Amino acid sequence: MQNPPEATGARTSRGRWKLIAVLLVCAAPVIASYLTYYVIRPEGRTNYGELIEPMPAITGLAVGTAAGAPSDLGAVGGKWTMVVIEPGDCAKVCQDRLYAIRQVRLTTGKERERVERLLLLTSPAVPAPEVLAGHEGLHLRRAAPAAVAGVFPAPGGAASDHIYVVDPLGNVMMRFPADADPSRMKKDLAKLLRASRIG
Repeated sequence: MQNPPEATGARTSRGRWKLIAVLLVCAAPVIASYLTYYVIRPEGRTNYGELIEPMPAITGLAVGTAAGAPSDLGAVGGKWTMVVIEPGDCAKVCQDRLYAIRQVRLTTGKERERVERLLLLTSPAVPAPEVLAGHEGLHLRRAAPAAVAGVFPAPGGAASDHIYVVDPLGNVMMRFPADADPSRMKKDLAKLLRASRIG
């Protein structure tokens, strides 16, 4: 006994919809990837700190000792250097940043000899001896505020709001946000040390 034409037509229609559904399921990942790449445009950024482009060179910055005598960057040259910029006498925020960069350096383990720390003063004020006592190996230099602003970019703010990373060639290459998370800073620094054969 033959099926009525209506039943055959309904079965054919159901079969088409099933085929379309299967095709859509198979095509969904491809469509999603195109949408992601061409519409959403992922940046692929995995670093916490903001990369600075173009990278200013710290090597041309005129610096002096804390007492104001002419000096140079000393042992900072040729190393990865975390820089804190301080316009005052290093009160709480400055002390927190010094503590953060000290701890981040320590967590790099055997690589810590490749990392230096620099406190760059931009005013006549000097941090109290008890503040500096807990930061053995910290390099202390003084520079003019305008010169520092020219080397350490801080769009929409002040250089003293950030912690910077200088590469072994003397390029200011990364800036961490105000109130930076030390654990995320550590990951960025570890990646830089792994990827670099210099410093």
